[in-house]
Amino acid sequence: MWIIFSLMAALATGIVVTLSKNGIKNVDPLLGFAIESVLIIIVAWGVTIGRGKLSGIGEIDRRSWIFLIAAGIITCLSSLCSFQALKLGEASRTSSLERASLVFSVLFAVLFLKERINWQVIVGAILMTAGAVIIAFSRKA
Repeated sequence: MWIIFSLMAALATGIVVTLSKNGIKNVDPLLGFAIESVLIIIVAWGVTIGRGKLSGIGEIDRRSWIFLIAAGIITCLSSLCSFQALKLGEASRTSSLERASLVFSVLFAVLFLKERINWQVIVGAILMTAGAVIIAFSRKA
């Protein structure tokens, strides 16, 4: 099931990049991000409340709070950078380079989460990085 959700997230991300690029053509990227963020908050809390999960907030331990808050801050920084990149560059080129985050995800999973990887993951990450770099630095069509 995780594969289906991962692919749905990838599809959604592709759509978001396209919509965001169109949305910020004549709008400051900070303002565009702020508008999207409000909607993200409304939907996230709406779904949480709608599914009856709000009561679990009291069960979150201090360590989890710290990690979730840090991740939230980094997510905001990532999105701010993404919107600025979209404003300055082509969506296909900027988003492909952002997807090089896969390499960082693999690296951090190994270093901090102690996940084990095999040669296929290493080769795949190298190929995806190469593809992202080739797309990002290709000449305009």
